[in-house]
Amino acid sequence: MKSEKVVFNGSQGFELAARFDGPDNDMKACALFAHCFTCGKDLNAINRIARALAADSIGMFRFDFTGLGLSNGDFANTNFSSNVQDLIAAADYMRETLAAPSIMIGHSLGGAATLVAAKKVPEVKAVATIGAPFDSENVLKQFQNDIDTIEADGEAEVMLAGRPFKMKKQFIEDARGQNVSDHIGSLRKPLLVMHSPIDETVGIDHARKIYEAAKHPKSYVSLDKADHLLMKNPADGQYVARVLSAWASQYI
Repeated sequence: MKSEKVVFNGSQGFELAARFDGPDNDMKACALFAHCFTCGKDLNAINRIARALAADSIGMFRFDFTGLGLSNGDFANTNFSSNVQDLIAAADYMRETLAAPSIMIGHSLGGAATLVAAKKVPEVKAVATIGAPFDSENVLKQFQNDIDTIEADGEAEVMLAGRPFKMKKQFIEDARGQNVSDHIGSLRKPLLVMHSPIDETVGIDHARKIYEAAKHPKSYVSLDKADHLLMKNPADGQYVARVLSAWASQYI
């Protein structure tokens, strides 16, 4: 597998850090990956997915959303809408420099953003979500005890995954104002929904709602005993990639 670090301009004009992992042989397709809320492109599970896809001759482009990881910008000024726009900017960059993505993959909140952004990328032939919420408002549960303070004061520092983040009222309003369901229903692209029945961060009922809102062709794969971040068992990330590759092969 060959790997390359790249930088491109995101939706807010800041430089975003990205990585492209490609196969050593000819590439038959290129995928765009969206990471989970406050995570980053270099999560171990994402590395495993990239390696497994490369072994099946599928390249994968991933990046840190604005204000996260190695990307520039202020996280406090981002929201679900800006994540969607960052994904579209990434697809534009891929189209100009590598190859337009024919597959889009999103993990957790990145999955919800992918469901919205995929319609704006005409080259995409298949979309997959991993532990994705049915609505963007679900993310507010991660700092629900701070919401009253944020709404009263306009902003507050909250702890997410053991790290402090400044959250603003605009993030909450944007999350509540989305209608992901409509985007799912009008996606008009093959969809694969992957979810763990024991996911404690995004409950399995979200997978059911996504599946029911989607039109055929659609597929569902249970991730059995996997945790939300696919971190406890290294084999979970590899399994996700193998399923993705086999499923997408009929469309790419």
